Amino acid sequence: MSDQPEKISDVKMDVANLYREESYTDLKTGGIRKLVPVKLDGSDDDSRPATFSGHTQVMSPHGPIPIQGVIEAATLEEAVNGFPQAMEDAMARMVEEAQKLQREQANKIVTPDDLKKDNGGIII
Repeated sequence: MSDQPEKISDVKMDVANLYREESYTDLKTGGIRKLVPVKLDGSDDDSRPATFSGHTQVMSPHGPIPIQGVIEAATLEEAVNGFPQAMEDAMARMVEEAQKLQREQANKIVTPDDLKKDNGGIII
């Protein structure tokens, strides 16, 4: 049986996992998002750590490519200082994933010789 709700009115917020979002930007390079854990009444929940993520974009021959990733930090200052490395790591993961997809697609290329082979009893 699926954990997915059958109708939209069955969707419930996880009240033990609420966060307030704060955004910071330098208006040039990118932005940092801070998710501050909160209680149901909106007050800060100091029993859980805040989380930071960064976003920027790089230009490619096909236009801008958005990059985003988690920044390991406890404070905004640490997040700002960790931003460059976090974006570098996110870019490396994105490039690695793109190369993996290219390799998978290359393995799916059909050659003329493949078309001459018997394909499940049907010769093409």
